Amino acid sequence: MAVDYATLRGQVIYIKGDEEMLINDKIRQDLFAEVEGINDENLNQKPSENEWSIKQILEHLYLMEGGIAKNINHQLQNGKVVNAEKKPIEATINRDIKVDAPEFAVPTSEYASIEELKMKLAATHKNLLDIEKTADAKDLEAKGYPHPIFGDISLKQWIPFVAYHEQRHILQIKEVKEKLSL
Repeated sequence: MAVDYATLRGQVIYIKGDEEMLINDKIRQDLFAEVEGINDENLNQKPSENEWSIKQILEHLYLMEGGIAKNINHQLQNGKVVNAEKKPIEATINRDIKVDAPEFAVPTSEYASIEELKMKLAATHKNLLDIEKTADAKDLEAKGYPHPIFGDISLKQWIPFVAYHEQRHILQIKEVKEKLSL
């Protein structure tokens, strides 16, 4: 069985077989650590009119994870075999490359609490984990759907893509915290 490696802050994390969610779990812990101690007022505060608040970033993350899980499920049921080549999805972390959020994942300006957001993030994370645990490994490898930058990505690679996307937004949260002096 092939082993894929990913490096996070100098720490190597391995992904093999049915352990694609390992990196997702690690990054989710990092995300929660990054927002630890932020009160709801600061959470909902935007650093400027054209920038997202930390609340909006967290909302975007659960909307993306939920949307990706839904797409993976749909492709498992109805998708075609694409046999996508492995893509450099770890490049998602690079914040110098700007990508507009898909319409389904654009956050609202509605007020939310950290507890509410953590519950929604936990629900989408569990959904993705359930899919990863129950899906046929051959289908995850063979089927896929397109990403706006990378092109066709296998369903198997979409799972750790969620983690790299989340890591990208942890960096954004750090930037927002700095601008808000948190």
